[in-house]
Amino acid sequence: MARIRASRVGEQVKKVLSQVLQQEMKDPRIGFVTVTAVEMSGDLQQAKVFISVLGGSDQREQTLAGLEKAKGFLRTEIGRRVQLRHTPELIFKFDESIEHGQHISKLLKEVNRDGRGPQ
Repeated sequence: MARIRASRVGEQVKKVLSQVLQQEMKDPRIGFVTVTAVEMSGDLQQAKVFISVLGGSDQREQTLAGLEKAKGFLRTEIGRRVQLRHTPELIFKFDESIEHGQHISKLLKEVNRDGRGPQ
């Protein structure tokens, strides 16, 4: 039962963070960021927020710095909109699955192009 609730709260947190990041953040360091997933701990005290950032490693680091600085504001918005007794601690992590998928797609294209694969 706790796992179902954690999943449901995680989806609500993801929705709130996505809205706030797209519409309300004014920090120039935060570029085009997408919240890909939120994993809540069983006790709802921590939220691992997986993000994807458009741009290179410099843009990623700047975005992470901006998100770290905005944690207080983001937690306040989550608490207000989701109405939790305790607002979870936010832990931002880069979602590597998109880059991994792009790399696999590139390798598959190379295999299909010459029939032999990369050398």
